[in-house]
Amino acid sequence: MLINEQTKIAALIKHHPDALETIVTLSPDFKKLRNPLLRKLMAGRTSIAMASKIGGCTPEDFFKALAPLGFEADTKNTTVQEDIIPNLPMPNYLKSLNSKQIIHFDVRNMLAEGNDPLRAIQEKIKALKQGEALLIVNNFEPVPLIKLLEKQGFSSHVNYISNDIIETYFYKENDSAQAELVASDTDTSGDWDEILSHFQNLLIEIDVRHLEMPMPMMTILEALEVLPEDKALYVHHKRIPVFLLTELQDRGFQYRIKEIQEGEVYLLIFKHE
Repeated sequence: MLINEQTKIAALIKHHPDALETIVTLSPDFKKLRNPLLRKLMAGRTSIAMASKIGGCTPEDFFKALAPLGFEADTKNTTVQEDIIPNLPMPNYLKSLNSKQIIHFDVRNMLAEGNDPLRAIQEKIKALKQGEALLIVNNFEPVPLIKLLEKQGFSSHVNYISNDIIETYFYKENDSAQAELVASDTDTSGDWDEILSHFQNLLIEIDVRHLEMPMPMMTILEALEVLPEDKALYVHHKRIPVFLLTELQDRGFQYRIKEIQEGEVYLLIFKHE
């Protein structure tokens, strides 16, 4: 297969069964691709050039690692710099905000140091007030993050400044009602013992406390895809997964949350009582 910087990761994995593990050897960041849900989210829209920026490697590293699998680098295109993508008009909602309503967060240094900024981004998302937007400055389009936050009701707008400076806005035009709903839904332990008793001997337990973001959410959603109708998923978590709650509602799941102490939270997730 002839490949270049614009070849999608999904195409590599589809073409050769060993491509996934070969890619994982290039960077610890690529281990997330082993998760089927996250792979589906990322691989289809992520090119070798984009993945190289995410993983702190180069397209040439990809070409060298994949060569033993029969992939051949297209030397006519591998050194061509990506053109800056034309920007779409900024949404009127963003135009209406003043500078104090836009929260800036530059994650380029965190990525350069090998740190995952997702947890910090999630904290800033949770702290957004009505009428505010989060502006993330990065050196690539954060496609997985865009897809993840779209499921939580956030709109996005990408602004290409240069090949190494890309701004991504996240915002909700009408977020007050949903914010109140999510806040009230985090206190759902009133009938915990009753629900737990109902699913006695029908529990499937998973522990996501040791996982780094966004793997807890992805692991839970993956487990729910194969959860039998008559069983409940019992989750050991470190925190109340606020982003997960609306996703559960969209998928028709009910849930109960029992917060024991800081760093110790239990969830029961089920289809019916």
